[in-house]
Amino acid sequence: MKRDDNRPTQPRWLPAATGLLSIGSVLALWEWAGHDTNSALASILPPPSQFLATIAQSGFRIGLGSQAESVYASVASTFARVFAGMALAFIAAILTGALLSLSRFATWSLGPILRLLAPIAPIAWIPTAIVVFGIGNTTAVFIVFMGVYFILTLATLAEIERVPPEFLTVSGNLGANAMQRWLWVILPAILPGVFTLLRTNFIAAWMAVLVAEMVGLRDGLGAIIMMGRNLFNNDLIMFGMVVIGLSGFVVDRLLGLIAHRILWWRL
Repeated sequence: MKRDDNRPTQPRWLPAATGLLSIGSVLALWEWAGHDTNSALASILPPPSQFLATIAQSGFRIGLGSQAESVYASVASTFARVFAGMALAFIAAILTGALLSLSRFATWSLGPILRLLAPIAPIAWIPTAIVVFGIGNTTAVFIVFMGVYFILTLATLAEIERVPPEFLTVSGNLGANAMQRWLWVILPAILPGVFTLLRTNFIAAWMAVLVAEMVGLRDGLGAIIMMGRNLFNNDLIMFGMVVIGLSGFVVDRLLGLIAHRILWWRL
């Protein structure tokens, strides 16, 4: 199809403005519906002005007495756990891909195990993680790791297979050994693709850490939701859901910026 070069160029701010208008419309509708005191929906989904005012009265601290944690500390705790788990999974996936690509025996022995464990949902690992690590940060990081590692490893192997063979041929003709070819040819070629899949699977990692935080951790965004449920506090539940959505959006944008600024090359 021939491109029409005469069509008008849309302003760069238009997509962002349209998105903000859409979100604002939903919030306005939510606020309007929530002020109907006779509606059962208003008690289940309190309007933003109501739950934000309730949380503000507590100084944006979640919890009871001396055990109350600030919202900022909860967000920081969740970020630390999800980033630690994703970073470990990313490094482990690259190393596993290197091992399997350099050793046929490793491919024959480890390949079936990876494909057997990959379909297991990260939530299914929670009971085992609690028994092995107890209730704490290690369990949450482990759950995130298990939710991302296998998918990234399989993606790494697929990206390695996509590397043009002529790249390896040329590097071999220039005297590079197997390890040098992997470090200077294969690794730069697969990093953008693997990181893109890491960003795609961020939602799975985000959900995994939230579920892990609901099993007994005192801080974190998942703990906010669980505390709201235990206290039958819909204001707290809705506030937690909004913060989870905003935080997830920020992290997704941050990963996109990293991919655009740092891993800018493509095959």
